[in-house]
Amino acid sequence: MRAKSQILEVWGEFACFTRPELKVERFSYPVITPSAARAVYEAIYWKPQFRWQVTKIELLAEPHFIALRRNEVKGKAPADRTIRQWIAGKAEPQPLWADGEEEATGRTQRQTMALKDIRYRLHAEIRPWPEQEPELPAFEAQFRRRAARGQCIYQPYLGCREFPAYFRLIEDEGHEPPALQHDLDLGLMLYDVFDLSRPGGSEDAPAISIFHGQVRAGVMDVPDYAQDAVLKGVGEQSPC
Repeated sequence: MRAKSQILEVWGEFACFTRPELKVERFSYPVITPSAARAVYEAIYWKPQFRWQVTKIELLAEPHFIALRRNEVKGKAPADRTIRQWIAGKAEPQPLWADGEEEATGRTQRQTMALKDIRYRLHAEIRPWPEQEPELPAFEAQFRRRAARGQCIYQPYLGCREFPAYFRLIEDEGHEPPALQHDLDLGLMLYDVFDLSRPGGSEDAPAISIFHGQVRAGVMDVPDYAQDAVLKGVGEQSPC
């Protein structure tokens, strides 16, 4: 049984899809990455029985950059195991202090080259894991029902959680405006940070993958994760 494409129009005031080779000072790709698009769908509807495969991204607004300075906390959240112990009351929670005295804590200002006033039309399909395909129509119906009502598990965001994403379900693409007639060669672009070939867990190490992103007449076709066009196993190497 073939999955049906689920289409969303997504927009927001700001967005930042950080290029991994410029991770000290945030610098956004001019177009949303497949992993950020996947996260929008997962925020609306997700089940452990399947994953989302983004197939196409359409530009509905020309990308414009804006320079921002943001306060970031130097420290990192601990491993999930530690956080679960905090939730269960087995250990005392240790906050991340915004004004800590140690070198590894406290806040630091970072320059961010973000996008403003973005708008995309996203296409994605539900890909059930093995032996889950009979539930595909039910999964798709639940997603459309939630998206049509504006329901979500948590607020979708555009690269950074402080940049909320707004969305609407597109039932009939024939009545929608065409994509922006814009061509871009994005070079090697981040595809995802997880291994999408199998169900993952919270303890899985990052598995970086990249692909050659090209926008033709406002449309960026996204290859399937299993295709050779997606370069996997990049690890800590820079995609440039």
